[in-house]
Amino acid sequence: MSEKRGMNSRGQVTIFIILAIIIVAIGVLIYSFYPQIKTSLTTQQQNPPSFIQSCLEEKIRNTVELISEQGGSIAPENYALYNDSNVEFLCYTTEYYRPCLIQQPMLKPHIESEIINEIKEDAVACFNSMRESYVKQGYSVDLTEGETLVELLPQRISTNFNYSLTLTKGENTQKYNSFVVLLDNNLYELTAIANSIIDWESTYGDAEVTTYMTYYHNLKVEKNVLSDGRKVYVLSDRNLGNKFQFAVRSQVWPAGYVSPKA
Repeated sequence: MSEKRGMNSRGQVTIFIILAIIIVAIGVLIYSFYPQIKTSLTTQQQNPPSFIQSCLEEKIRNTVELISEQGGSIAPENYALYNDSNVEFLCYTTEYYRPCLIQQPMLKPHIESEIINEIKEDAVACFNSMRESYVKQGYSVDLTEGETLVELLPQRISTNFNYSLTLTKGENTQKYNSFVVLLDNNLYELTAIANSIIDWESTYGDAEVTTYMTYYHNLKVEKNVLSDGRKVYVLSDRNLGNKFQFAVRSQVWPAGYVSPKA
């Protein structure tokens, strides 16, 4: 009787050891392949709008930051070098004693167009990646490319991809007619202030920055005077950290001339 009990005990210990080995082995496998498992699950759980948002959000953010540092353009042609950035002149003159001429009278549409052109290739790549992802999951995918629209709005930037997507799997069909990527950014407000400063520069040859900070408490406006009549304005949101900077060359005085403002 005691011999049987001993055998049972040894059997139970053996089973526990085997179970422990299996549990450890499963743990090792999960640890080793967790990144791949996580990526696979994430891809399958994302719906198409979420896929496009996560795929393009960083590209759009980086594009907006670059444009904001360079006066509204991806590749400025007439610019001042300031803190290692090519900052475009939004108001410029080569004449003496005269206020500058506005270079970008339609600044907001110009910025929107610059964003569209810069993200175009990435958008195509993201939509193709999404198509391949759903094909691998067994879906029949019908994707038609459409127009891309970018709009600066109060406190945000909206990028609308008018792509048509139909996913079919068995009797289940899903249709999407557009995809919107939203970015929290107040470039709309900053460009409105920039336009106001440019109007002052083109009319009077200068702008008083403290006036803007009096009315907009979250706004910081810096006027950095360089040389040869050049100035770089830096507009910053104290809370969000967003900024927009641009260059101006206005009311230029000849070398050696003492301005009445001096």
